[in-house]
Amino acid sequence: MKCTPLAYVTPILLAAGLAAQPPDPQPIYRVTVVSRTLEAVNYEHRGGPTKIDFQGTVLLPHAKGGAVVESKRGRVAINAKFEHLEPPTKFGTEYLTYVLWAITPEGRAKNLGEVLADSSNKASIEVTTDLQALGLIVTAEPYYSVTVPSDVVVLENVIRPDTIGTRELVTARYDLLPRGGYVMNLQQGQLRSIGAQAEKLPYDQYEAVLELYQAENAVAIARSLGADRLAPESFNKAIALLENARALQATKDSHMVVSTAREAAQMAEDARVITLKHRDEERQRQALQSQEEGRIRAQAEAAADLAQAQAATEQAAAQQAAAEQARADAEAAERQEQADQETIARATEEVRNAQARPPIEAAPVPRAQNDLAPGQRQARAQLLDRLNGFFETQDTPRGLVVVIPDSLFEPGTGNVLRPNAVERLMQMAVFLKTHPDLSMRVEGFMDDREATVDVARLSQKRAEAVREMLVRYGVAPGVVASAGFGKMRPVASNATASGREQNRRVEIVIRGASIGDMPLWERTYSLKR
Repeated sequence: MKCTPLAYVTPILLAAGLAAQPPDPQPIYRVTVVSRTLEAVNYEHRGGPTKIDFQGTVLLPHAKGGAVVESKRGRVAINAKFEHLEPPTKFGTEYLTYVLWAITPEGRAKNLGEVLADSSNKASIEVTTDLQALGLIVTAEPYYSVTVPSDVVVLENVIRPDTIGTRELVTARYDLLPRGGYVMNLQQGQLRSIGAQAEKLPYDQYEAVLELYQAENAVAIARSLGADRLAPESFNKAIALLENARALQATKDSHMVVSTAREAAQMAEDARVITLKHRDEERQRQALQSQEEGRIRAQAEAAADLAQAQAATEQAAAQQAAAEQARADAEAAERQEQADQETIARATEEVRNAQARPPIEAAPVPRAQNDLAPGQRQARAQLLDRLNGFFETQDTPRGLVVVIPDSLFEPGTGNVLRPNAVERLMQMAVFLKTHPDLSMRVEGFMDDREATVDVARLSQKRAEAVREMLVRYGVAPGVVASAGFGKMRPVASNATASGREQNRRVEIVIRGASIGDMPLWERTYSLKR
């Protein structure tokens, strides 16, 4: 029997078209089948023989076939025949053979055997399997003993109307299952080519050459993955078997060549699988080690950050306590000084009044034109009380004046409000937007000791910062204005630290028809003698 030329079985090491590629690892599988869903059949136990068909995929559309499947005691027998099964090397010189696979409904793949086509592109195979429910596919492979199917699916089963059995879909679609990841290191010196007019061989010699090439492929793939280091025992056995098969080729004993080469391919596949397992275990070990190191490093960094934060908090608390104590002492001294001055002033006024003429009797007169109406007085008093819940508020002829002290600005930033000041301004803005008749003017003031900064500009920035908060949280932009007055209008002496601090302030002047334009404490009187 004559078979096709040697070009039919050219392995990857004979690929002339790869000679220009760099000697880096080259993935063997580059072709994928369009996504499909395989239909499996649960062949009824001892239900008698039944037929299924095979049809080619987009990679081999003219291929077809059929099979007789029979469930027997403890096994399922499959007798399959195929036509138009073109040489697998059409998908790349690395593909040397076809393999028939059984796919369970859960997506597990099982190698049922090698499919060898004759010179007429026809092939047949008789196999058995212990699987009861299965789908069938045919793939192109680099050698027969692979344990997972490649992406090059060329045939798949088609269920006939008269097929006996229960149909089941493969829930884990076979086109998405893990595939053989075969990578080979190709050096330019390893690449050979073969002439187009290669000698034709008898089938037994062709089979021997084919099996030998498959064994060479299997060994080369295992070596490229590092099997010589990670699975040396199995790999060295495969090498020895391959060398033995090559030596037997000279004896013309094709049967022994085929047997030894197939054993070498199987041993090389075992070495490849062991190597992949070792590599996966090493990757998992490194990943766990990296995670552990990262966890320890993160804990150490967190502990250092916590210690640093605690130290900073303690230092800030100590500084704040010292500053508050100093401020309290200065305020107490200033209050005492002011009380003494008020006492002297009252005593002086009493002496002056005693020396003057008898006092003029003063009688209240009806409310002047600019006095508060009863409704305005009540509204003004209620608004004053509510505003004092947010900040210190004064009732003045200019209007209700809300005072935001210097202590509510972040030190060293100039115009950045502290978080508690922002929160109180937000609450006040929410309240004020319910009084649309009120208008506001935000005024900024500084002391006269800030020689290193532009106090007028800084007071303007502070006023704008407060206005921005009011507008952000609900006050209409058209009813609130801002202005900076620098060191003008001091409310205390700039000769003391406490006085200067009081002068560094922002005032919100609130006016409106509903609260009148006169303070609650101010009335007009007429004088009678």
